Amino acid sequence: MTEAEKLLQNYLDHLEIERNRSPKTRESYEHYLKEFLSFAKIKSPSDITDDAVRNFRIALARPNFSQKNLGGRARKELKKITQNYYVIAIRNFLKYLAKRDIKALSADKIELPKTPSRQISIIEYHDLERLLSAPSGSDLRSLRDRAILETFFSTGLRISELCSLSRYIDLERGELTIRGKGDKLRIVFLSERAKKAIKNYLDKRTDADEAMFVSLTKKPGVKSHESKVIGRIIPRAVQRLVNFYARKAGIADHITPHQLRHQFATDLLLNGADLRSVQSLLGHSNISTTQIYTHLTNKELREIHKSFHGRRRKQ
Repeated sequence: MTEAEKLLQNYLDHLEIERNRSPKTRESYEHYLKEFLSFAKIKSPSDITDDAVRNFRIALARPNFSQKNLGGRARKELKKITQNYYVIAIRNFLKYLAKRDIKALSADKIELPKTPSRQISIIEYHDLERLLSAPSGSDLRSLRDRAILETFFSTGLRISELCSLSRYIDLERGELTIRGKGDKLRIVFLSERAKKAIKNYLDKRTDADEAMFVSLTKKPGVKSHESKVIGRIIPRAVQRLVNFYARKAGIADHITPHQLRHQFATDLLLNGADLRSVQSLLGHSNISTTQIYTHLTNKELREIHKSFHGRRRKQ
């Protein structure tokens, strides 16, 4: 193992233990930094130079070049924001080395490129209602899927947060304590429709699995009401079911679980909730993240347009 590889392992341990980052964050940083070390043939910290970082960034931006040099994997050109993740990982690694008085390139010499402001899109409310009502059966799978959709829209949970829920909750109270990103706790609330959907689903369950939402067998010739519980549901299965019901509801747009989180936030703001409260409910560390929704929900601008636009035109 080279000196750079040893320092990388120390840095990843530092992230997980001292910085209390999640295993997923550690895994992502390990991926980004190992690709960089491999591409630039970094053996020691002194090998990390301006040129090494610049050439790596060029590789990330050019799919043909990056396919040849980044592990030989054929892939499309990386989005700018994904390229930034690699650069951020390198900068943070260099900051760690500096704190340990290990000579290497200064992190300040690496600038992040400007990226376009993040934009989101939402579906119309009548489309949303069709989506939430799409699982219409009374079998366990349909009841589970309706409970998942209603829970997403009621709470604004991230997909990983929904998959980690326990079935042992106080439905009467309708409050859930969620451990989100950065191990931060927050409270979310279940609407009456979500509580009813969850109750109908849990009443149908005959297993002892502690997971709120479970995966079910799906074998040819097995009827829905004969499906068996095979453990906690995984994010990929949730993504598939959301997409399936969006198509069933006749929605042309590609709908993801995260879009239901957008629908939750937008619905609150359109109905008069303040930005700080929505920030807390979503579990955003920085209110600037929540502000991506304001261009969709600015009532004041709507009223200004209504009051002052085209006043000289004949009706």
